[in-house]
Amino acid sequence: MHYVDGYVLPMPKKNLKAYARMAKMGAEMWMKHGALDYKECVGEDLETKWGTSFSKMMKLKPGETVVFSYIVFKSRAHRDRVNAKVMKEMEEMEKKGNMQVMPFEMKRMVYGGFKVIVDV
Repeated sequence: MHYVDGYVLPMPKKNLKAYARMAKMGAEMWMKHGALDYKECVGEDLETKWGTSFSKMMKLKPGETVVFSYIVFKSRAHRDRVNAKVMKEMEEMEKKGNMQVMPFEMKRMVYGGFKVIVDV
C-alpha cells in the first residue's frame, strides 16, 4: 500500500497567489524526486453540519481559509528517501538565497505521515 504525507494549514486569502506559485515549485520538486502524486487544495466549503469544521479546528482568523495538501509515495521508506532529496535541494536553494518567505504561519500547520489502508 502507498504512503501519504498530509498537511493542513491556515492561509491568509491575500497570500493565495503567492502560495500557489510556491506550491507549484514544490510539486515540481517532489515529483522530480519520485513522489507519485502531489495535491494542493484550497478550502471552499468549510462549514459543516456534522463533525468539527476545518474553520473551527484551525481557528481561522478573518480573511483566512484552509489549504489541505497531500503527497503520495510508494511506501514510508520511499517517502523518507524522496523527502531527504527534497530537503537537500531546499537547503541548497536557501544557501543561494532562492527560498521564498512562507506566506502562512508555519507554527499553525498540521502535518503527518499516513499509511494507506484503503486504495480503490
